[in-house]
Amino acid sequence: MIIAPSLLSCDFMAIAEDVRRLDGQKDLWLHLDVMDGHFVPNLTFGAAVVKNLRQHSKHPLDAHFMVTNPDDHLEWFRDVGLHNFTFHWEAATHHDRFIQKAKGLYPSVGISLNPSTPLSAVPEYLLAQVDLVLLMSVNPGFGGQSFIPGVMDKVRELDAIKKKLNLKLQIQVDGGVTDKNARALAQAGATNLVAGSYIFGEPGRDYGARIAALRA
Repeated sequence: MIIAPSLLSCDFMAIAEDVRRLDGQKDLWLHLDVMDGHFVPNLTFGAAVVKNLRQHSKHPLDAHFMVTNPDDHLEWFRDVGLHNFTFHWEAATHHDRFIQKAKGLYPSVGISLNPSTPLSAVPEYLLAQVDLVLLMSVNPGFGGQSFIPGVMDKVRELDAIKKKLNLKLQIQVDGGVTDKNARALAQAGATNLVAGSYIFGEPGRDYGARIAALRA
């Protein structure tokens, strides 16, 4: 299980310190919610911030682009050291062309689906081309929301498709993930859990203990 602490919930005035406190953790990605204030009503990280973060951690950078123009962001972020580039299915137009271009720029490429977007919207041949599918379990834009229970069935459905097609893609879940639902998500087929408020929500928390609790 990969745990991806969402830096949207960390202390922005001490982000480098929070990131360094995650040193030594195994199977961990740093999750970056890139928002443009258009696709979602919030504004977050830019390429310069992400590039500076790369200097403070060796963990893979996992960027989730909640933006209306993902094509532009492919170019803007190509030199900042991202491991994974996830775009929203709802924001792209020519999905196949976009995925092929992204695969030429980034080691890993993912598709994100809003809670109300069914898996049937994504053709199976495109699932075979990506490395990750991010199932949003809250409506995107803000941290600290509660998990939408119906997404659990969506995780099971995607896991069944993954097994049927013999795919190696990661099933990532983002939104309201805590130690209360992590076990059920893993049993449903999730292999990558994004957690923000649960890990960073209170000053002085033991991040390692929180991450261990999610794995347990």
